[in-house]
Amino acid sequence: MGATPLEAGSRVSFKVWAPHCTRMSLIIEPFANPRRVEMNCDDDMIFTTILEGVPLGCRYMYLIKGIHRRPDPVSRWQPDGVHGPSAIVDPSAYMWGDAGWYGLTMKELIIYELHVGTFTQEGTFMAVIPLLSYLHEELGVTAIELMPVAEFPGRRGWGYDGVSLYAPHSGYGGPNGLKALVDACHRNGMAVVLDVVYNHLGPEGNYLRDFGPYFTDRYKTPWGEAINYDGQGSIGVRRYIIDNALYWITEYHIDAFRLDAIHGIFDESPVHILQELNNAVQAQAKRLGRTVLIIAESDLNDARAATAVGEGGYGLAGQWNEDFHHAVHARLTGERNGYYMDFGALDDVAHALSHGFVYEGQYSMFRGRPHGASARHIPGESFVVFAQNHDQVGNRPKGERLVTLIPFEAVKLAAALVLWSPYVPLLFMGEEYGEPAPFQYFTSFFDKTLAEAVRQGRMEGFARVAWTGEVPDPQDPATFERSRLNLELRTEPVHRQLLDFYRELIRLRKIHTCLGIVERKRQIVSTLAGNGTLCLHRTLPQREESFVVFHFGGESRKTIIPIPWGPWITVLDSAAKEWGGPGGYMSSGEALESSGMLELAASPYQVLGLLRDPAVSAEQPDKSAERIA
Repeated sequence: MGATPLEAGSRVSFKVWAPHCTRMSLIIEPFANPRRVEMNCDDDMIFTTILEGVPLGCRYMYLIKGIHRRPDPVSRWQPDGVHGPSAIVDPSAYMWGDAGWYGLTMKELIIYELHVGTFTQEGTFMAVIPLLSYLHEELGVTAIELMPVAEFPGRRGWGYDGVSLYAPHSGYGGPNGLKALVDACHRNGMAVVLDVVYNHLGPEGNYLRDFGPYFTDRYKTPWGEAINYDGQGSIGVRRYIIDNALYWITEYHIDAFRLDAIHGIFDESPVHILQELNNAVQAQAKRLGRTVLIIAESDLNDARAATAVGEGGYGLAGQWNEDFHHAVHARLTGERNGYYMDFGALDDVAHALSHGFVYEGQYSMFRGRPHGASARHIPGESFVVFAQNHDQVGNRPKGERLVTLIPFEAVKLAAALVLWSPYVPLLFMGEEYGEPAPFQYFTSFFDKTLAEAVRQGRMEGFARVAWTGEVPDPQDPATFERSRLNLELRTEPVHRQLLDFYRELIRLRKIHTCLGIVERKRQIVSTLAGNGTLCLHRTLPQREESFVVFHFGGESRKTIIPIPWGPWITVLDSAAKEWGGPGGYMSSGEALESSGMLELAASPYQVLGLLRDPAVSAEQPDKSAERIA
């Protein structure tokens, strides 16, 4: 679909599915007097025409009913925004330099989520490229996750109000900018995860309903009309969404998708759209000789997303685990409003580490009903966890980051929980050096009525969950400017210490299997009643063994910790002065002999990481099975 150059020169095919139209014209706009061409319609309600003498970059629109000019639903570029004409792009013109790149598996992912508009002062795809060596070589992440980049109204927005799903945002640099960024990531050994929104489209500039039955009133979403995946005419809608995913991985070499809020995707078809989407993506990935992953976001604790098709699921590679975040956040901040009322106990953190979801069908006070289902059959690499992300920061009234809500030592504890969890870790831009700037919700709608409705809706939403105080105006440019990162801070002393701590957590995770993704049956998570301490013990068949102590208390206290016998080596103590702490319990590399108990004078929010001494364990018989038993 769309405008596709057929060969070298200026011969272009135009094709659009439009069952709501009885006739359609193509308007070409490079001339003082626009050129108008009537299009032919086939039995599938696909209007087509092929034109000679149409140069690349040429603007065009479709004329519906002889009255309404509309951009192409499959526009590759909207250089003048959501209301303007589409532009012709040659998908084969970009010269890729990523030959030999095949993608990453879930186990290899350490994700860094960023918003292109606020990550740098320039706010463009190209401006991200010089920072890739920092992210990959210095910090150690292996993938960037881009918040949605499909064209949205104006220059300021999160991207979840996108309406031209095939057009990389013109304000970020358009098609060539995105291709250059993906290409540079691959050449730096990094994957690119693209956040896509298949549960709704934005309200402004959304012209799809003029073309076909893209929406339905059978279901409701909090963000607008639900997409028609199972009603009359839905076959073309399903193709539109599936083709979109294939387009990103084929023309832009995207490695993975994060599907936004799949609880807003409604489909009663015999084969769910998520399963059909994954089937199509995996078939195309095989043809391309690459690994492509689909990761879902849902607040339902529905294990079907990452459950195999043969076991009744959709077969996706992974899903976000919101319960992990809520358990950690509620415990460290003490917040209990909104969904945090269901969390706060240390056992919630332990349950998330042990089993994935905290809520597996038990009663939720926030929802007033049982919530969730067991995900214990889902392997650890199928869960993505985080202490911060765009939602959990930006959907607070003032967009405060964790570093402004909890003590510095607690920030380090949260980082260790994420990066040493048995799951795929995700960091939110700036958290690695303690960025103090908020990340607030911002928009740049042209429709003033819509802008006011969004303002009121956010204030009412916060009031319902008992959040009080002034809510920044999303339309105010200052709200956007406040949300920009100041990456220069990472060189200042305290920020540098936190950055070094994150880097060390990642380095240790990469070189020690027992500090990363392991089978959950090979770990024991225990809490010490009354003193706020959680212990994570892992034993692998290769004689790798780790024991990590997380002290959640805000005060120092002596703690007696049961620990397996024998020699251990300290690999990290968050209280060490090199990480900005009050002074460590043991130096890195220092040996410890355990007789079954560890007496620890724990400092506030201390994390102590121990590994079995490899020199000694090599002389011992492999007792991993006994210890796990």
